[in-house]
Amino acid sequence: MDERFWASTKGRIILMLLRERRTVNELAEALSLTDNAVRAQLTTLERDGLVQQSGSRPGKRKPNVVYDLTPKAERLFPKVYGLLLRHLLDVLKERLTGKKLEEVARTVGHRLAPLYRPIVQASQSKGQVEQAIAILRELGGFCDHHEADGTVLLRCFECPFAEAVVGHPEVCLLVETVMADVLGVPVHQRCEAEPSPQCRFEIEPAVTND
Repeated sequence: MDERFWASTKGRIILMLLRERRTVNELAEALSLTDNAVRAQLTTLERDGLVQQSGSRPGKRKPNVVYDLTPKAERLFPKVYGLLLRHLLDVLKERLTGKKLEEVARTVGHRLAPLYRPIVQASQSKGQVEQAIAILRELGGFCDHHEADGTVLLRCFECPFAEAVVGHPEVCLLVETVMADVLGVPVHQRCEAEPSPQCRFEIEPAVTND
């Protein structure tokens, strides 16, 4: 996104929604536009997967729909977390053995797992695959799945840790550990680093007692 986009009406709407959720009326007033003009822009942004309806507020005649940014839109704002993680791992790799670095990654995964358990608890009615996809979505990955012989392979369209993962497969082990802990089933990372990082996670079916 260049400066011209952020100066456009669509760009200004995204920046406003970054600060807080807003209704059509609130956006129209702030932008000095008509409600219909704002609705047209929101329709396009919804189609592009950048904006979503996220509730309503009481209005004079009827409830007003509230709009918010989607996780996809938040990725328009680059963060340095990946860069920091990569350099941190570079230093740790210089000072620790491969086995010790793997242990560190898995320990971090175990500590992160409780943060993602509410996602599964909130989707008990959904299958294990949907729960796994929800976890990866929360981590920043948008995935689909393929199933064969009872084993599920999740494939993310792009790696949310691309900045850090090249040369550091322990990042994938960290995510593998989070998913295994939360789902309660064996998970194996099958990620690809070349030519560009792509997430691949294999999930074994849960064992049932007949």
